Amino acid sequence: MNSPVEHLFTVLNKTAEILQEELSCSYLDAIAETGENLFHETILQDEVSELTKKRLEKEYSLIKMDKFSNEEIRKAFQLLILKGMKNSAQPNHQMTPDTVGLFISYLITKLMEKKSNFTILDPAIGSGNLLTTILNQNSNKEITGFGVDIDDLLVKLAYVSANLQQHSIQLFNQDSLEQLFIEPVDMVVSDLPVGYYPNDIGAEKFELRAEKGHSYSHHLFIEQSMKQVKEGGYLLFLIPNSLFNSEQAVKLNQYIKDNSFIQGLIQLPISLFASESAAKSIFILQRKGATIIPPKQALLVDLPKFSNKVAMNDIIERINEWFKEEKSESSPV
Repeated sequence: MNSPVEHLFTVLNKTAEILQEELSCSYLDAIAETGENLFHETILQDEVSELTKKRLEKEYSLIKMDKFSNEEIRKAFQLLILKGMKNSAQPNHQMTPDTVGLFISYLITKLMEKKSNFTILDPAIGSGNLLTTILNQNSNKEITGFGVDIDDLLVKLAYVSANLQQHSIQLFNQDSLEQLFIEPVDMVVSDLPVGYYPNDIGAEKFELRAEKGHSYSHHLFIEQSMKQVKEGGYLLFLIPNSLFNSEQAVKLNQYIKDNSFIQGLIQLPISLFASESAAKSIFILQRKGATIIPPKQALLVDLPKFSNKVAMNDIIERINEWFKEEKSESSPV
């Protein structure tokens, strides 16, 4: 018997394929279309034939959305998007691995333990998978999410996915490094887009711009995020392990020191990534503020493979102990 995720994936995949053929659109566009149909409980595409409508209705009748948990919906949607992205060559279309999303969610649970409600921004939201993972793992809290992405298709997918999971996320389809019309948030989380920012004029307003040539977009994202978080607010970034090896690293280091306290650096298992050069770490910062105390010691961890349960349990115990010691003395956000 199929699992709920497989059952939902099968219906969404089949209806997406039907719409892809009928509308002559991409598979990713078709996922957004079929997701919209499910959310509105009607077929929204006027241009499809009566026969296609009947085929779609027959497929949709096989599922009841209220019978699925948010995590089941997210995972089925994630599988569809991964299938669609196999045909997409854009590196920033890559999704954050699930194990990493769950581990980041755990860290956020620990950081925001004393808060019953908070606001969170992902300035490179993509299809929304990382942010909805966090919201699902913190369902006992009242969280308002914000997401920004320049790619209109990814924003549409994030919108459909959030609707199906009934999450409160405000989405903005724009260049994340332009002015954001979002009030400062309690937390920023982002799998940083790594590369060069092509808009040299737009980069001029940033302290971390390059003196010559294109600036690093991931450096500018860190600065933009710092501006968007409240004093005492947290920033969790997925960063390339090579972040502090570039010729612009000295400037970045100084900026981070001037504006925040480093709370932790957690190196992810190399085995998660295609190559050692593609490996990433989780970087945790806290924006400075009048009442914010720096940690006695930053949390520095090399994670074992997630499949190594004994080693992972030891690490989790160590992390929990660190939070207990540090957070009992520091001010809440």
